[in-house]
Amino acid sequence: MSDLPTNSPDTFGAASHSSEDSVMSALNLLDIAPDTDPHRPRPGVQRVLSADGANLILFSFAPGQSLPDHKAAHPITVQALRGELDFSYGNETITLTPGSIVHLPAYEVHKVEATSESGNPSTPAILLLTMLTK
Repeated sequence: MSDLPTNSPDTFGAASHSSEDSVMSALNLLDIAPDTDPHRPRPGVQRVLSADGANLILFSFAPGQSLPDHKAAHPITVQALRGELDFSYGNETITLTPGSIVHLPAYEVHKVEATSESGNPSTPAILLLTMLTK
């Protein structure tokens, strides 16, 4: 499993917002979530904030889209903002719904899949990944 992708904040490109711009950063994540192409196997993704100790990355999933087994180079939290997403770690799978959150230490293999209840291209399921970089 050492050949699995290991993601860092830079994997997702430059952040659209930075804490260097101001002391306080306020974002409406549902308004700035990326578009997704339902014909592609992977969700839309956008790194939306680079801040002191955390990077926020948004994913928009159409039904059937997934992030196959991968790792993060930092501890992470993952939460559903809209829709339902199956989050798997080891032999355990939980369904993330709005308000639920998962934490994993760095370098733990996991995957995310959109369920059939994940919405549609006009209202995709939205996942917030926070990479804890400090």
